[in-house]
Amino acid sequence: MGTVWSLQAVAASPSVAAGVQAALDRVVAQMSQWDAASDLSRFNRAEAGVWSELPAEFAHVVDAALTIARASDGAFDPCLGALTDRWGFGASGPVDRVPDAAEDGERRIDFDPETRRIRRSAGAVLDLSGIAKGYGVDLAGEWLLAQGVRHFLLDVGGELRGEGIRPDGQPWWVDVEMPPTSSVAPYRIALHDLSAATSGNYRRGLTVDGQHYSHSFDPRTGRPIVNAVSSATVLHRSCMMADGCATALTVLGPAAAIVLADAQQLAACVIAGDREYLSRGWRAMLD
Repeated sequence: MGTVWSLQAVAASPSVAAGVQAALDRVVAQMSQWDAASDLSRFNRAEAGVWSELPAEFAHVVDAALTIARASDGAFDPCLGALTDRWGFGASGPVDRVPDAAEDGERRIDFDPETRRIRRSAGAVLDLSGIAKGYGVDLAGEWLLAQGVRHFLLDVGGELRGEGIRPDGQPWWVDVEMPPTSSVAPYRIALHDLSAATSGNYRRGLTVDGQHYSHSFDPRTGRPIVNAVSSATVLHRSCMMADGCATALTVLGPAAAIVLADAQQLAACVIAGDREYLSRGWRAMLD
């Protein structure tokens, strides 16, 4: 996933690290666009219109991604692989110029959750980088719980899941990172059986001739987002859902993001410059 992970756990043996790594390796083996041997890469190379059967974990993430896509009216789109690759954020590596506009054709994924079968249109190249890391947190977290590790804080590249409490009886306190250009004070959150994911446009991007382009794309325009949002944080029981929803909120812009968050009953905080936009769910957690 191009990042690091850390685990703080109570009464856990050192061997649990290998189990966490194995869970994350499983996500990479199935859903990495940078691993040519992954299930996702093989699916993207397969002929368009042909049904393929997915492993259970892969199918679970695709189902969630399509659910978020529908709820956000397409602000989240797991089919942008050709676009992100052309802009230098995919397996082909970075680029040094703004790519020419290209018509990739219809982006459509047909998915049958009962049989775990999937097929794509010619213009659809699956890219789950906006949700798979959060699922990796969930998969590793569920493995820890199954091993009897009830109290832990797991961090995979800034996506977090806290279970139980610390040995001193305190919850797992974490600070929400604010964009460096914002003066909004960071929030401190108690992750007690809760996950947190943040999507921001200030860590990655493409700068050409002094112009910075976000690595987040608006599927409706096929271009990097140009709204004022610099970060969006979502709290959810599922880190996968927090991850995917944070991506969607970043694309929508501050006002529309809060409308969606309230409609989906999400605890969300959106930062745009020096302004913060809070959903009803987030405000309720402040009380």
